[in-house]
Amino acid sequence: MHIPDGFLSVATVATTYVVSAGGVGNAVRIANKKLGEKQVPLMGVLAAFIFAAQMLNFPIAGGTSGHLIGAALAAILLGPWASVLIMSCVLIAQCLIFQDGGLVALGANIFNMGIVASFSGYYIYRFVTSLLGNGRRSKLAGGFIAAWSSVFLAAIVCAIELAVSGISPMRVVLPAMAGLYALIGIGEGLITGAVLSLVLATRADLLELQRI
Repeated sequence: MHIPDGFLSVATVATTYVVSAGGVGNAVRIANKKLGEKQVPLMGVLAAFIFAAQMLNFPIAGGTSGHLIGAALAAILLGPWASVLIMSCVLIAQCLIFQDGGLVALGANIFNMGIVASFSGYYIYRFVTSLLGNGRRSKLAGGFIAAWSSVFLAAIVCAIELAVSGISPMRVVLPAMAGLYALIGIGEGLITGAVLSLVLATRADLLELQRI
């Protein structure tokens, strides 16, 4: 889902940079006010885990592959604003060090995988767990659904950006992205559920931290 340079129009690049810069700036402001002593180390651990996990690809139909995004997991554990900061750091490092995603398209990548994925994952998790209760199974189900949804919605937004930039007609790019990332989202959901299961078994208190 990392968009390389040359795929987005000037208007799309400018719009996503402005929105992403505003989102990251607000995340920094909120983090400075609300981060506790337990949250700062966890942010670093999650950033390192997501960065490393994104290097590992799993096979998808048709010879394609996918990898963890991690925004939903970070948002579930620390909240959407903290997740925006984590994902922004990961995406900036990937862009500058590994050229994974273009520098010009960085604003769009942060918007898609940082802002959209974080907030959709967080609120879908909260919605599912509010319906199913606060037990272990509901949290794992909520984590899977939230992770899948965050990937799927981020892919839809990415497809719209490509379509409005004139890369491909909406009728072509939207079904293609939706179909592929619906499959990739299953892997995201399984990995997120596995990590949440480990957290619940060893450090359930982490899910009780104040989220920002």
